[in-house]
Amino acid sequence: MLDLRFVLQNLDLVRERTAARRTDFNFDAVVALAEQRREAIYAFETTRAEQKKSSGAMKSLKPGSDAFNEMRATLKEMSNRASVLDEDRKRIDAEISELLLHLPNLLQEAVPVGASEDDNVVVATVGSAGSYEFPVLDHVDIGEGLGIFNFEAAAKVSGARFVFLCGAGARLERALINFMLDIHTREHGYEEMWTPFIVSREAMTGTGQLPKFEEDAFRTDSDHFLIPTGEVPLTNFFRDELMESLDATVRVCGFTPCFRSEAGSHGRDTRGLIRQHQFDKVELVKVCRPENSNDEHDALTADACSILDRLELPYRKMELCSADVGFGAARCFDLEVWLPSQETYREISSCSNFESFQSRRAGIRFRDEDGRPQFAHTINGSGLAVGRTMVALLENFQEADGSVTIPDALRPWFGADRITRRS
Repeated sequence: MLDLRFVLQNLDLVRERTAARRTDFNFDAVVALAEQRREAIYAFETTRAEQKKSSGAMKSLKPGSDAFNEMRATLKEMSNRASVLDEDRKRIDAEISELLLHLPNLLQEAVPVGASEDDNVVVATVGSAGSYEFPVLDHVDIGEGLGIFNFEAAAKVSGARFVFLCGAGARLERALINFMLDIHTREHGYEEMWTPFIVSREAMTGTGQLPKFEEDAFRTDSDHFLIPTGEVPLTNFFRDELMESLDATVRVCGFTPCFRSEAGSHGRDTRGLIRQHQFDKVELVKVCRPENSNDEHDALTADACSILDRLELPYRKMELCSADVGFGAARCFDLEVWLPSQETYREISSCSNFESFQSRRAGIRFRDEDGRPQFAHTINGSGLAVGRTMVALLENFQEADGSVTIPDALRPWFGADRITRRS
């Protein structure tokens, strides 16, 4: 959430950066409500000043006299009027807060302006697409051929866009999760957390999933939500916290299943693991001082890249343009992995700097050198999306006989160098 005072003092800038997102927002309504708020506060303070002055004058009046009783009635009327004005101010504050919940974060100046994902900028390309002397299969045909996927059984149990991972498929998923967590905790300095998978409405609002993305979430009858990403519980771990010092950046990570209704996907990627209602991720979250957030954003992105490097998967790093940066992010890098069957790159991680956007919503603060509370900056990214990593491994390391080679770095976690058809 952006600060109201900042929005009003930098209205032209905020309008410009919001327009660059190709997003509409009713700034006129915010300005009008802010003026109503100013008037309500002025009227309240004026009434309270009059009330204080009259209360002082009442002390010189004789109790029970007509003047005393008249003044008492006047003070009661002033008190009622002040209460009404204060309630009016609270109502206006609530309306402003509700509006600002729909205002996206302010884009950093470095974000390239663009109209769609086609205007995203390639920052780096790592590795090259392999060549195959046999017909390339997609991950569904590979997985079903190996007997490690069962979509039909999952459809009986849960419906479309779910899967059973069987045998080596389940072991590969587990190996990837442990591999990612071990690298991030042992080498990159993250503390591992095991989080709740169901969160409150306040937690979803705190990280920016609500109110904008409620349609895409799974909600319980008790108004709780299945987490759409591990970012939600990991970031909200620090909700309403005032850290005495934030000299060292806080780094946490965790494995979570994630749940999304995919309400806006309109039938895209209905085949296979690319867009499931339930999928696994290893999430990285940082909480840091504002002056460090850009460097920490770069470092978190590099941490995610290192997993792809070790797995020998071709990928590219993308700088998202203004129209493609997520609602809460000020800047975002996507990592896209090469899929031979589609002959294109597909997103496997989004690494975002939220600056103070989430911290204002969630109340994540620290004390500066003068002891004053300041909002921290938050950063997160997938390190990586596990299902899409499996897709990339199966496709990039497929063999002519239908087997799949396991990359060297993963073998200690998987326990074998190849997946072959179960007998």
